Amino acid sequence: MSRIGKLPIAIPKGVTVTLKGTEVVVKGPKGELNVSHLGRVEVKQEGDKLVVRRFDDGRQSKAFHGLYQRMISNLITGVTQGFKKELEIQGVGYRAALQGKDLNMSLGFSHPAIYKAPKGITFTVPKPTSIIIEGNDKQVVGQVAAEIRSMRKVEPYQGKGIRYIGERVIRKAGKSGKSK
Repeated sequence: MSRIGKLPIAIPKGVTVTLKGTEVVVKGPKGELNVSHLGRVEVKQEGDKLVVRRFDDGRQSKAFHGLYQRMISNLITGVTQGFKKELEIQGVGYRAALQGKDLNMSLGFSHPAIYKAPKGITFTVPKPTSIIIEGNDKQVVGQVAAEIRSMRKVEPYQGKGIRYIGERVIRKAGKSGKSK
């Protein structure tokens, strides 16, 4: 049995879960999220817990069992606590600033790089070289962080670019040619 899939999902106070056919709708203090399990698993509410069960022991069923348990668990975490990703910018002249709700970044290009905030995502720029992305949907927060990071990936020679906080970049040695 899937070790992740068999774990029951606790429903905290202030969160309501509605099961509509193959759709699970979760409402909480930070909004409303939903996921459809497409009939691949069975989701039941037992008291103040949700239980995800699979129909058979096939390879795909085992994979979907853990997947949908974790997706529903992330919905509950998202509507109660939310999710956050932090990025840091390194490089001379590289900086970020808020422009309304959008992110305006100077990344060494001849033009500013502007990233429009999707619905449900908020940006915070505590200092010009730090970006905090917050939202209630884990998938969207991670996707936005990846898209911003891809605007100027960290290059391995000087280490300039956008990276996650704590990300380790392996540096390469430059040319070390001898003069003859």
